[in-house]
Amino acid sequence: MIEQDDFDINTRLHTIVRGEDEAAMVESVGLALVKLPDVLNRLKPDIMIVHGDRFDALALATSAALMNIRILHIEGGEVSGTIDDSIRHAITKLAHYHVCCTRSAEQHLISMCEDHDRILLAGCPSYDKLLSAKNKDYMSIIRMWLGSKEMVRVMRKKGIEHHPNFRAVKHVPFDQFIQLVAHAGCMIGNSSCGVREVGAFGTPVINLGTRQIGRETGENVLHVRDADTQDKILQALHLQFGKQYPCSKIYGDGNAVPRILKFLKSIDLQEPLQKKFCFPPVKENISQDIDHILETLSALAVDLGGTNLRVAIVSMKGDIVKKYTQFNPKTYEERISLILQMCVEAAAEAVKLNCRILGVGISTGGRVNPREGIVLHSTKLIQEWNSVDLRTPLSDTLHLPVWVDNDGNCAALAERKFGQGKGLENFVTLITGTGIGGGIIHQHELIHGSSFCAAELGHLVVSLDGPDCSCGSHGCIEAYASGMALQREAKKLHDEDLLLVEGMSVPKDEAVGALHLIQAAKLGNVKAQSILKTAGTALGLGVVNILHTMNPSLVILSGVLAHHYIHSIKDVIRQQALPSVQDVDVVVSDLADPALLGAASMVLDYTTRRIY
Repeated sequence: MIEQDDFDINTRLHTIVRGEDEAAMVESVGLALVKLPDVLNRLKPDIMIVHGDRFDALALATSAALMNIRILHIEGGEVSGTIDDSIRHAITKLAHYHVCCTRSAEQHLISMCEDHDRILLAGCPSYDKLLSAKNKDYMSIIRMWLGSKEMVRVMRKKGIEHHPNFRAVKHVPFDQFIQLVAHAGCMIGNSSCGVREVGAFGTPVINLGTRQIGRETGENVLHVRDADTQDKILQALHLQFGKQYPCSKIYGDGNAVPRILKFLKSIDLQEPLQKKFCFPPVKENISQDIDHILETLSALAVDLGGTNLRVAIVSMKGDIVKKYTQFNPKTYEERISLILQMCVEAAAEAVKLNCRILGVGISTGGRVNPREGIVLHSTKLIQEWNSVDLRTPLSDTLHLPVWVDNDGNCAALAERKFGQGKGLENFVTLITGTGIGGGIIHQHELIHGSSFCAAELGHLVVSLDGPDCSCGSHGCIEAYASGMALQREAKKLHDEDLLLVEGMSVPKDEAVGALHLIQAAKLGNVKAQSILKTAGTALGLGVVNILHTMNPSLVILSGVLAHHYIHSIKDVIRQQALPSVQDVDVVVSDLADPALLGAASMVLDYTTRRIY
């Protein structure tokens, strides 16, 4: 395989002693230690890259350390549960620089007193190839099967090798092996491949015994520790076979190699070689300190509006690092294509901006099943957007976990994490924009409802004979107070030449909208003032209904019309609400972009292990 990759091979060493017992491993290490000094003296490498936890890697690290050659160890700090742990940690103590794959591994290295500045959290290099490897042309590869010498012996003894569903071969090339893994119904065994690489494809795994029990795993791994109990293995097969799990990013995001190359180039070959240990052990959670992590933990946030499609890179602190905006296409195919294109471009840009994307959060109009990542049906503002699976295409393309929710719910999540709802147990967010929406936080958690229809606050009915609403009913808050409703009334006045007053004008190429109605009211137009008062009263009555139903401690108004309605709402509360809820405060959100921040918070809350 090394020859196939066209490496210049300077030296060939035969160090592996035949045999599969412990003594053969010891003899192999000894033979390598005898042969390596001559080779290293001749090659005089600047840096020796040592990978993993095999016994032959220990021989290489020992030789390099004793000969004052700098060592870069890849995949240190991990825990499995066998002699591999001792070998891996021994190499760590010999190595001068470390490239680890997971945050836990990074924390273990720090706890082992390794120098913080010489540790790179890069992810697993193999994931760079794994995450781009799965393709549809795999049937020819599936015909090749894998095994080991011991498996072959057992199969021959049992006569299984004659069964048409079984094959045993000594070696499968890596490119073909990962195709087998990617399309397998299940993988079973005790190899580290099952708990590491297979997670890149979401293939179900049954891990037998305790050899890998200490390793971090995705949800695709089911452990059978008592592996000699046949019934348990069969039950595990029934549970796992044929399932499809989300892609696990525990061991990497596909950008490890560029990070490692950058790290290698930063090594100063002139600095003293003497290794230093950091005593005493570091403070708890030091790896979460921004001074000690290489990249800014971030989310990719997507906002699907009626007019614009926006994608942003959002940091853990809620800062929008970069934002991209395009007009939202009218058809499903064009819209999905543009979302994927923008997200791929943003993810690539994130690497240049030193941001590690942890996942994708999507805010969209309409009713959403957040468990499945499906838009069940949308508003009239976003056409061809019913029964749409957003999670699968984005996850398959970006190899990242994806969350989807209604834009009103996302606004509430944004307030909970970054805004005025932070730390509050119960509050309600009300969006006043093109439509009227909202979100409810109860006992710190978002309320979705039994059919994902909770917090449709715009469709609270405040009049039995009110104007028609876009939902098909009439008398809803949205029919009175939304941007669409105000635009409708503004057009009526304009058509009757009753909108414009002195100091106002509307260019011929500009559509009449809600803001013109508000401007006319401010300039003294009595009819415009009456329409806005009715709208504010309707919205206020809706808020009173919310206070009487949910009894929140705060109501947060969000959206472009919030400032225009807040005083009317407070007046209605004083006149109509029960005395016990009249003290509930109503405020205007101070978040500049609640939809994007709410979409990001779904991702960022997950990374801090908050249940969503």
